[in-house]
Amino acid sequence: MSLLLNRNTFGNPANAGNVLSRTAAEQLFSSWVLNPRLQLHMKQVAHLMKCWAAEKEKLDEAGQWRWEMAGLLHDADWDQWPDLHCKKIIEELEARDIDPEIIHAIASHGPLYFGVEPVTAMDKMLFAFDELSGLVHAYALMRPNNYEGMDLKGVKKRLKEKSFAANVSREDINDACERAALALDDLITFIIPRQATVK
Repeated sequence: MSLLLNRNTFGNPANAGNVLSRTAAEQLFSSWVLNPRLQLHMKQVAHLMKCWAAEKEKLDEAGQWRWEMAGLLHDADWDQWPDLHCKKIIEELEARDIDPEIIHAIASHGPLYFGVEPVTAMDKMLFAFDELSGLVHAYALMRPNNYEGMDLKGVKKRLKEKSFAANVSREDINDACERAALALDDLITFIIPRQATVK
């Protein structure tokens, strides 16, 4: 089964700046994503995207929401339509005249699978957070105190154990860090305390 999108342009440039309202985005999220574990993953990535936009990109609230929305909806079609991931959510957002930058970020969050290269900072950070966020959360679930007291050393130890969270691609994590010109250690230490707040 190929998930290649076979295109590199998404949306209409005339729709630059268009976003879903938070209510509309949450309605789409809750109607399409029924799996609680996937819901949590998407909320965690959304929060990390918002935090990065605020803290590192210094964006205003509108800019933060653009990043957060990309994170919130990046896996929206995976639950019910895995064979159409990411085609279905892209087509939905195009039909709703959403900003092409947001759609491109979603299209490029797995370049090896979708065939779309991350270009913008939003693209690169969504790709960077996606897999690593999942591994950090898997580690939290096996710890008696969950996120409390979690440190860089512990996460890196689990990262080296190929049998731990085996579905998390170490190749993608390393690739994403390179593309974003970020040290893996810095990304992990950014994720831990912020992701810990998402329920």
